[in-house]
Amino acid sequence: MDLLWDGIKFGLALSILVGPLLFALIQTSIEEGFRAGWMVGLGIWVSDLFFIAITYFGISLIAEITKWDGLEFTLGIVGGIILILFGIGSLLGKPPAIENMANKAVRQQPYLTLWLKGFLLNTINPFTFFFWIGVSGIVFTNKNPSETDTLYFYGGLIGTLVITDTTKVALAKLIRRWLKPTYILWLRRIVGIVFIVIGVVLMVRVCVFTTEVPDL
Repeated sequence: MDLLWDGIKFGLALSILVGPLLFALIQTSIEEGFRAGWMVGLGIWVSDLFFIAITYFGISLIAEITKWDGLEFTLGIVGGIILILFGIGSLLGKPPAIENMANKAVRQQPYLTLWLKGFLLNTINPFTFFFWIGVSGIVFTNKNPSETDTLYFYGGLIGTLVITDTTKVALAKLIRRWLKPTYILWLRRIVGIVFIVIGVVLMVRVCVFTTEVPDL
C-alpha cells in the first residue's frame, strides 16, 4: 500500500505543474465547455497510459532508446514545432462567435479532435517522456514491486491525475460565468503566445545545450 501513496504523491506533484497541458485544459473548458475540456484530459490520460505500458513492458527497449545521443535533441525539436503549430492555430484560428459565448460555451471541435489535441500535447512533450522514465526507474530499481504493488502505484498516480484534471476543467467552467467574451478571446491569444514561447524555448534549449545532434 505504500506504493499507492507514492503514486498519489507523484500524481499531485505532476498535476500542479504549469505548462501547455494546463493552458490547453483551461482554454478548452472555458471556450467549449466541460465535456470538451474533459476530452482533452482524456487524451492526456491515454497518452500517460501509453507511456506506462511502454516503460513497464518495454524496459529493455527504453534502455536502448535512452542510449541514443540524439534523443533529447529530436524530442525537443519535434515537440517545439508541434507546440508552435498549436500556438499559431490558437492565434489565427476562427474564435467562437461572441454572441454565443455571452450565453454559454459552444463546442467548436469534434470530440476526436479534442482528444487528439490532449494526446499529442502530452505525447510530444519531452518532459512527459523523461518523467515516466524517471518514475519507472525509481519504482523498479529501488522498490522491486510485485505486480499488485505496481498496479497500486500506477493506479494511484493516474487516478490522482484524472481527479485533479477533472477538477481543473470544472473550475474553468465555473470561472467562465464571470468572464466577458472579450476576456475569453484574450485568453485564446495568451494561450497561443504561451504555446509558441514554450515551443521556441524548447527548441533553443536543445540546440544550445545539446551537444549530440542526430545524423540526417
